[in-house]
Amino acid sequence: MVNLYRLALLLCQLCAVATAFSSPSVRMTRASRTGIFATEQEETTAAVEETGERDELIARRIVVEGDVQGGYYRSCVLNEAGRFRRLVGTMSPPDDSKVAEIYVEGKRHLVEGFVRWCEKGAKKIGLSQVVTVNSVVNEEPTGLYDEFYVKTK
Repeated sequence: MVNLYRLALLLCQLCAVATAFSSPSVRMTRASRTGIFATEQEETTAAVEETGERDELIARRIVVEGDVQGGYYRSCVLNEAGRFRRLVGTMSPPDDSKVAEIYVEGKRHLVEGFVRWCEKGAKKIGLSQVVTVNSVVNEEPTGLYDEFYVKTK
């Protein structure tokens, strides 16, 4: 059984080597010691994971402008930040202005993904509201929140 496993592993490595040599855009990475080849994007991801930066705790303050006081947009922010990405933080309470502030803390790759989600705007998210990101500010995590909080009207 062990010999079959080693044979299968060897075949996978040979296929990876053959694929790598057939494509000029593929480069060897640190993982080449094991016979695995990756693209530049996979290499960057692997380097970040090796240094532990991917799981580093960070915080961002995102200022959004537009139709942000409606309950539907706020529910979408709550779902995306709190439920899907398991981030902690808060969104400023609704008022009469068209500006809201979102504070999030969490692992680097999850927070950066949430910021990208916010920057996509309402069209790409599937909302009818028009929302734009005014600013994204790096902050030190406070550790004050245990989940993501959003108030609706």
